[in-house]
Amino acid sequence: MMLESLLAYAHLLAILTMVVFLSSEAALCRTQWLNAAVVERLGRVDLIYGIAAGAVLLTGLLRTWLGAKGADWYWTNPLLHLKLTLFVVVGLLSIKPTIMFVRWRRALRASGSLPTEGEVKLARRLVMVQAHLLALIPLAAVFLARGYGK
Repeated sequence: MMLESLLAYAHLLAILTMVVFLSSEAALCRTQWLNAAVVERLGRVDLIYGIAAGAVLLTGLLRTWLGAKGADWYWTNPLLHLKLTLFVVVGLLSIKPTIMFVRWRRALRASGSLPTEGEVKLARRLVMVQAHLLALIPLAAVFLARGYGK
């Protein structure tokens, strides 16, 4: 019971961290706010977002393997597969903004140039799509936790 509680806590903490840093990316990706300091900050924020996403995945997998319900209960439920699919889609969508943030930082350090308005808008759009898809995962989670999908 203690392990189950600690795993649930670690998973929730990782989720909240991921959401906070994804929200920070969305807030920082605005053409009117973008300056050299923001370009540097976006790289750090994105790194923490990625680490948090890895922690969400790891703690979630640990909950399925070591949790009270057992791996068979989780892995035969299509809602878990829906959650994982959404999580993977969000992860794939995060690749392009991450690459963009790295390029922006390199360009800033090399020549002092900032990204174009179009680049910033594209990055923000991709971050916002991630945020909206991420919001669907807890919906599947609450139904999964209550035994639906079996």
